[in-house]
Amino acid sequence: MKQNIFLKKIAILTLVICSFTSIISCKNSPKNTSETSKPLFFKLSLAQWSFHRTFRSGEASPYDFAKMAHELGFEGLEYVNQLYPDVMKSEYKPAAIKSFVEKNNALAAAHKMQNVLIMIDGEGDLSSSDEDARMTAVESHKLWIEAAHQMNCTSVRLNLYGEKDPQKWIANSIKSLSELSDYAAGLKINVIVENHGRITSNVPLLMQAINGAEKTNCGTLPDFGNFCISEEGYGSVFDGSCDNVYDPYKGVAEMMTKAFGVSAKSNDFDEEGNETTLNFTSLLQIVKDAGYTGYVGVEYEGSRLSEKEGIKATKALLETVGAKL
Repeated sequence: MKQNIFLKKIAILTLVICSFTSIISCKNSPKNTSETSKPLFFKLSLAQWSFHRTFRSGEASPYDFAKMAHELGFEGLEYVNQLYPDVMKSEYKPAAIKSFVEKNNALAAAHKMQNVLIMIDGEGDLSSSDEDARMTAVESHKLWIEAAHQMNCTSVRLNLYGEKDPQKWIANSIKSLSELSDYAAGLKINVIVENHGRITSNVPLLMQAINGAEKTNCGTLPDFGNFCISEEGYGSVFDGSCDNVYDPYKGVAEMMTKAFGVSAKSNDFDEEGNETTLNFTSLLQIVKDAGYTGYVGVEYEGSRLSEKEGIKATKALLETVGAKL
């Protein structure tokens, strides 16, 4: 009898100890991150320009882009046409663009990536006062708008160069934007303009052109770092070489009113992972306050880190800041 009582006490004591240990273990164990982490208000895409040195050196083919972006954990792809010499140097560009579309569609599908936009460079001056030159540029851009449609992109990014006089530049830009936006509307493509140096980074003038087109599919691609409006356009906001900088935070806020995309440009990072020139928390807050929930494109343009490491650092910063907003 005494032995049975003793065994019961041991059993009860063991149960109490186990229960207590279990409680302590639960309290100290990490919570499921999927239950505690705050989802980002935006999706992440990669701007192909981030790898421009890699592609231009021949270290990798621009057709490796989908694979490289997938391996780094991105959802969307932002193509840059000038990185495809097989297209840009082709004697018959329509056929070359057709091949570009077919190849990239297959690669995006294979890596389960979403084509987001095509950045168009080298296809003529859409703001030229030479009407023949302007119309030639318009027709050249239409080929890429068709490509974007066939790739299920949402937008094409244009450049507005060709005239220095502000009023002539605005008038010429409005004509080209109106014509291309009408053409793109039937293909469900947005025509967007980036602050891309010189007069295009003078945001009040840029917004006059965008708003002057009066097209619902005509908008902007705010770039966090492209706010040097010096005439030559060679200065940088990041290294202090630009002598005429438009305020980046004001500029992004003004451009977000018509934004169909966002380019998170970066150059370098401190020990805590923050961009050393731009306050990403302030910039992303502006983006969020505008009600934007689309793709934010990583565009690393620095040289201290390798392109791959710079991309990873920019992505990590966006994820860290985005989770807090």
